[in-house]
Amino acid sequence: MSDATVFPEKKPQGPKGSLLVQDARTKRRNAAESRFKVYGMLAVATGLCFLVMLLWAIISNGTQAFSQTFVTFEVELLESKLDKKGARNIDDIKKVSTFGYTPLIQNSLLKEVEARGIDTPLSKGKDMKAILSASAAAQLRDFVIANPDKIGTTHEFRFLASSRVDGYLKGRVTRDSIARDKNIKAAHLDLVDGLKEAGVLKKTFNWSFVTGSDASDTRPEAAGMGVSMLGSLFMMLVVLGLSLPIGVAASIYLEEFAPQNRWTDLIEVNISNLAAVPSIVFGILGLAVFIQFAHLPQSAPLVGGLVLTLMTLPTIIIATRASLKSVPPSIRDAALGVGASKMQSVFHHVLPLAAPGILTGTIIGLAQALGETAPLLLIGMVGFIASNYPEGVMDGFVAPNSAMPAQIYEWAKRADPAFYERAWGGIIILLVFLITMNIIAILLRRRFERRW
Repeated sequence: MSDATVFPEKKPQGPKGSLLVQDARTKRRNAAESRFKVYGMLAVATGLCFLVMLLWAIISNGTQAFSQTFVTFEVELLESKLDKKGARNIDDIKKVSTFGYTPLIQNSLLKEVEARGIDTPLSKGKDMKAILSASAAAQLRDFVIANPDKIGTTHEFRFLASSRVDGYLKGRVTRDSIARDKNIKAAHLDLVDGLKEAGVLKKTFNWSFVTGSDASDTRPEAAGMGVSMLGSLFMMLVVLGLSLPIGVAASIYLEEFAPQNRWTDLIEVNISNLAAVPSIVFGILGLAVFIQFAHLPQSAPLVGGLVLTLMTLPTIIIATRASLKSVPPSIRDAALGVGASKMQSVFHHVLPLAAPGILTGTIIGLAQALGETAPLLLIGMVGFIASNYPEGVMDGFVAPNSAMPAQIYEWAKRADPAFYERAWGGIIILLVFLITMNIIAILLRRRFERRW
């Protein structure tokens, strides 16, 4: 007989509850899951709410920049003022400055007011100068120089209204606000109302805002984005021409050919760190290397493109390496198994399969570079007034110019509220460019995507 301890036999316990009925622990778990779903929905709703508010602010403030007020009336091109000798010598005609054209415009506007029967206390032409933009005289002078045979005749012109008049029709300027304004008076606004009723003064779509150039602080109504858009285009050509081949080549070498050692690990870590470096650091680097050391022209799209290339390279390298890693190793093994070399395996099989991701990363990098302002600030593109189009392709790269984000920044810091309105309009144009580039990235990805 054994002296082993005899334990009492345990009786089997029955189920504490039915599987069809939730216990307290299950209820708490399901309640926590439901709360998490609600939190997620609230987070998405909050993000969408802020996005809608941002878009509403941009659209409501920026759409007004695409319309402009114009004054249309006839101007008599007096020969006694524009060509006193009557010889139609272009050199003599060019000697007449804009100061000689201003009285012609003002007196013609006065005659138009009198002909329309508009009652106003402004009895002299020079009293009405606040109605028109300061660019009116230059516009008329350019027309006469281009058409000297029109001297001595009367022609109808459409001049830009001043920024105050344009703001009055858009609700930006009120009769209360002009009490402290030295540029316009209540009598001018009464005259504007009369000209509007007579059809002389109208607000129409302003293509010059999209295609025109920047203007001085005194002529916000004449400012446009066209030249700065061209500057951004030349910069993006430089970025695309340098960052794509260099970034893809570096990625292929690091991912497919480079040995795994401490040096390649150090390079990979630095590439990842460079992707997080503030963009203004690249601006300082560009100022020191490209302008102060290499003596490249300041404010040139070429320098801006070189700086943005340095900033974009890490993004393209990281995206390209991720695309190469996504290609299954079996593709490489199969190519090597049928006798292909390492280079043939990469360029004939791996690279085509990774092309959609490479193109997407490149376009996203370009879109990021397109919206950068800080690097351009340090190389002088912010303070430059882009008033003229480049004369040729080479001039487009090396001549001083601005860029869309730099132009928006420049307008936003000017005092006249009309420039602030144009800054919002410039943001709309910039967003259109960015959305277009992202749509192209999506289309290219779907076009070149392959299944394996």
